[in-house]
Amino acid sequence: MSSAFIDRIYEASFVPDLWPDILSELAGMTESKGGLLLSTKEKSLNWTASDSVYGAFDDYLKGGWFRRCGRRVCILEKAHSAFLTELDYWTEDELQNNDIYQDFFYPRDLGWSAGTGLIMPTGDHIVLSVERARGRGPIEASFLSTLNELRPHLARAAMIAARMGLQTATTARDAFSKLSVPVILLDLNGTGIESSSEVDTLSDAIAWGANDRLVLKDGDANDLFQKALASLDKRSSVQSFAIRNDEGRPAYVAHMVPVSGSAHDIFAKGYALLVFNPIDRKSKPSIDLLRSLFDLTAAEASVARELGAGVSVEQIAESNGVSINTVRTQVRKIIEKTGCSRMPEVVSLISNLTLPH
Repeated sequence: MSSAFIDRIYEASFVPDLWPDILSELAGMTESKGGLLLSTKEKSLNWTASDSVYGAFDDYLKGGWFRRCGRRVCILEKAHSAFLTELDYWTEDELQNNDIYQDFFYPRDLGWSAGTGLIMPTGDHIVLSVERARGRGPIEASFLSTLNELRPHLARAAMIAARMGLQTATTARDAFSKLSVPVILLDLNGTGIESSSEVDTLSDAIAWGANDRLVLKDGDANDLFQKALASLDKRSSVQSFAIRNDEGRPAYVAHMVPVSGSAHDIFAKGYALLVFNPIDRKSKPSIDLLRSLFDLTAAEASVARELGAGVSVEQIAESNGVSINTVRTQVRKIIEKTGCSRMPEVVSLISNLTLPH
């Protein structure tokens, strides 16, 4: 995948005027007509779309179709760490009898999509989709693979954009104020340049080393942080990871967000932002979402879910019709991506995320 395109995705985090072009390019990759980014929180709604479908979705929202349509609800309820098509949550008969598709999408030569949903611990609900012409048919698995390869980057950028209300920040202070979560602006060496006022609440998670270099108190998380910082320009390392408290329970999900392109106008001398999403146990964050924020693939997320439920590796292999070695390989990747050192820690991490409140 082009690193230049990934850089533009991250640039759009803070420069929302770039999203229509990003969505248009995603649509081009998947032989679709256009793309949509929509975020809701309580009664607020912010959205943008590629020019080719902007008018249709303007009608969709203003005409009351959005409130009646079950597509967004289905995507969010699945809470799956991948892009889904209509056929992942409806049968063909159900789709043919869907009034929204019959009366809204089909007359506008739309009706096939691939969408993914994120339910953030901050309360933001985000849907990102590409929209295809009805006559072109469902979006193929090969195109879904392309979207899923980009999904971790899109998820982090969309998370920031949603917190910003799809508004452009003028200064770092302005951006921090809009984000309203702990954020630290770092240079190439991990030195803190500037931070939000909410960082004062992180005394249980961070420390400052020599020359104001950031250190995470959770040793495993700090190792992932240092690796991400060292290889951020390659966009290949784990960029989202859990940070545990003294009791070993996850307290934050941290996201490393590169400062790209014109975002340097806002964050002068900045190399990356480390954004901390507190895991508020009162808000019951989606376990599937939190797994996806660890950059797990759909298969890895499924295995992690089973491990957290106490299912053995042998049982997972049998139920999925794969070899034990395949599952063990997936477990090794899960251990690496979640910052754990062995499988029992993964089980504890996933279990703790779903403890009753």
